[in-house]
Amino acid sequence: MRELKGASVAAAQQETTAKKIRMLAAKGVTPGLAIVRFSADRAAQMYGDFLAKSAAQAGLYVERVEPEENLTQEDALATIHALNQNPQIDGILLLMPLPPGLDRSSLVEAIAPGKDIDGLTPTQVGRLVTGRTAFVPATARAVLATLRHYEIPLAGKHAVVIGRSDVIGKPVAQLLLAANATVTICHSKTQDLPNFTRAADILVAAVGKAMMVTPDMVGEDAVVVDVGIHRVDGKTVGDVAPEALAKAQAATPVPGGIGSVTTALMLDAAVTAALRHHP
Repeated sequence: MRELKGASVAAAQQETTAKKIRMLAAKGVTPGLAIVRFSADRAAQMYGDFLAKSAAQAGLYVERVEPEENLTQEDALATIHALNQNPQIDGILLLMPLPPGLDRSSLVEAIAPGKDIDGLTPTQVGRLVTGRTAFVPATARAVLATLRHYEIPLAGKHAVVIGRSDVIGKPVAQLLLAANATVTICHSKTQDLPNFTRAADILVAAVGKAMMVTPDMVGEDAVVVDVGIHRVDGKTVGDVAPEALAKAQAATPVPGGIGSVTTALMLDAAVTAALRHHP
């Protein structure tokens, strides 16, 4: 099995991003990223810490919003609106989950589309679906960036995506469709799931359930992209069982696959937003 490691993909992306940062620096501009965390969720805190450190090391200005007691929907909306108006901020990343009492849809829709680097607002989703230039969720972009980096053919291939979330499954399917793949989306209500997955030339597992994809679900000539990451019995695993990954022609490892590429692309999106704000 050929391993599609994320390190080289991320490194190539980081160099591209660095060139953009140098272009902005020549104009006296520092790209700005706002990381907004309204909940006390430990995983969100750890990701926010890691992303802020990575952004600062890359040369971005970072502004963080941390949880407050008795936060109301109005308070959260006011925070988003203030960031929209802040000229130092080029990209806004709203971390999930949200605490009880906050409405996700209204908060996402409050983000200025030009600063929606995670591609969640209706404006960015609509641009993606209609084939226009758009910000796209970083994990979805990471899947395509990895496949392209390793020169995996996409046009005319049958791609099966397991998962239909707004942040991974649906945008990955749209990106694969734009690359001229024939795309099937499977989900929790799909009947006879292995029948679909075994027929895939490219299988993207984004279901959020540890080791759900078993060896009998993977064709021997398949390329498998495992988006999941979980801790099971002290080990880090993905949505695809290790035995199933080993059966594939090529696959992304977990850990060491899509995660580092996602981070690199998230930072690149903030820098790209800055370039658009300062043409």
